[in-house]
Amino acid sequence: MRTDLPEALLATDAGGRADEILRSCVHCGFCNATCPTYQLLGDELDGPRGRIYLIKDMLETGTADAVVQTHLDRCLTCRACETTCPSGVRYGELLEIGRDHLASLGRRRAAERFVRAWLLRVVPHRRRLRRWLRLGRAFRWLLPSGLAGRIPPLPRRRPVSEVAADRRVVVLDGCVQSVSTPGVNEALSRLLGARGIRVETAPGEGCCGALALHLGESARAQAAMQANARALADAADGAEAILSTASGCGVTVKDYGRLLPEDPAAERVAGLTLDAAEFLHGLDTTWSRAGEHRRVAWQAPCTLQRGQRAAGRVEDLLRRAGYELVPVAEPHLCCGSAGTYSMLQPALSGQLKRRKLDHLEAAAPDVIATANVGCQLHLATESRVPVVHWLELLK
Repeated sequence: MRTDLPEALLATDAGGRADEILRSCVHCGFCNATCPTYQLLGDELDGPRGRIYLIKDMLETGTADAVVQTHLDRCLTCRACETTCPSGVRYGELLEIGRDHLASLGRRRAAERFVRAWLLRVVPHRRRLRRWLRLGRAFRWLLPSGLAGRIPPLPRRRPVSEVAADRRVVVLDGCVQSVSTPGVNEALSRLLGARGIRVETAPGEGCCGALALHLGESARAQAAMQANARALADAADGAEAILSTASGCGVTVKDYGRLLPEDPAAERVAGLTLDAAEFLHGLDTTWSRAGEHRRVAWQAPCTLQRGQRAAGRVEDLLRRAGYELVPVAEPHLCCGSAGTYSMLQPALSGQLKRRKLDHLEAAAPDVIATANVGCQLHLATESRVPVVHWLELLK
């Protein structure tokens, strides 16, 4: 692709990288074949190729209108397009740059700015999020059914026995998962504790920065990442690995080295981080089923199968434990959760959720398993069968 970015922009790291990525695109359109929003809407501008042209034009002219904002906002950042691109276009990186540039132009309406500011001030902060969720559940009966159905339960943390062991790992506590599904990390602690591995958390760890990054708030994202990198680097001294049980957090922490190129702590943390499936898959041990479920429909989050490129591990672990994995059509398509997407694009998100659930439920599984808190909470709002994190199925 031919580009004509301003010299001042090309002189920046973001501008130079954007130009490099844009020039790698050959306009073939193979990306549209796996794009969920293009499949739903059939609009060229709602596919990766169209969005690449919109980003190119925005960067070249320094302007953006409502069309650019609408179609970039509709992207799920699922990165399915990257799997079918013959030229290796790093679309996810380009979208980060494009959204950050769009945010700097300040074209949003007041209502949109308010919602995004609320998300940034509340969701990444555990105490604030817990207070708002309690308030939401208390007045759930006053809310529209669509909004009331998206308020998750607030389970209590259950104590996990301390394990005296020479081996230890650090687990990401996260923000949303620690409030909404704390049982996931508790399950990991029990699984590893039974095998002589102590699980610890990092004092001072907070949101990984993904939420701000995806909303085009790069300065806020970098501040969160830098603080997180320092906390995790200190806690991981002498640990075997940093484990993520929420694939959306894991994919971001694994990318700290690229996102914070001059931060040694970020590079070290990124190198130590594994998804829990990667770590458990490498252990020389046996697994068994927890509970009565036998037939599992596996929903592989986009952030696990494409972002982390860790496909196949969970499926193998579940089969080794004695589960039957039922067939699921279109396993590459996003469920529509995509971080804050389900709140900012509820109509499209709802269509994708229903399509995904139809596929997951088609073979009448006992349970649906996933690896990311967002997918789990999103699918559970309409699923006819239980939706759990896969770690809760092992013992």
